[in-house]
Amino acid sequence: MRSDLHRTRIKICGLTREADVDAAVEAGADAIGLVLYPLSPRHVSLERAQVLARRLPPFVQVVGLVVNASAAELRTVTEQLPQALIQFHGDESPQACQAFGRPYLRAARMRPGFDLLDFAHQHPDAQGILLDAHVEGYGGGGKVFDWSLVPAGVSRPLVLSGGLNPANVIDGVMAVRPWAVDVSSGVEQAKGIKDAGLMRRFCEAVREADGRLADAIT
Repeated sequence: MRSDLHRTRIKICGLTREADVDAAVEAGADAIGLVLYPLSPRHVSLERAQVLARRLPPFVQVVGLVVNASAAELRTVTEQLPQALIQFHGDESPQACQAFGRPYLRAARMRPGFDLLDFAHQHPDAQGILLDAHVEGYGGGGKVFDWSLVPAGVSRPLVLSGGLNPANVIDGVMAVRPWAVDVSSGVEQAKGIKDAGLMRRFCEAVREADGRLADAIT
């Protein structure tokens, strides 16, 4: 779902502070993720999410991460954050993800034996499939999964996640060649507290990976 000259998009997830939103944008993020799952240490309320989302300049996307939210909760999210792309990160069925008729991201918890091709086929309305490590709980574990588990020919754009940081994201982009990458714990000082320098170095590393891929075909 990408060409060899594609610019890998960058999402920085789990932001909780205005200063970190500003720093992520300055570093070159294409999207920020706001965690609306109450049990996450990076959780923000809808009111805080609205405040943080309003800081974004044009063409930087806000993504609202939910986990097994009820239909009523999802309706509130879509009404109060109408500009947000919803990221389903729990055990939601394809029908639940599609119920609001809006594009969305769907997280896939990668493990041996998981059929990513079938999973993506079940989500034809997903703007992308986010690949995360299969850990206890729901995401944010900072664990890298085996990138060789990603098959060729997935029908939706792929967002590589799971334990990425400035030191390993080049290898991840070169191995998977995703549409986008997603980082959270790999650019943090503490859970929900981002490090401006790490965010900048992460974005620089992604651009370096794109440059290497471009050089390889010229």
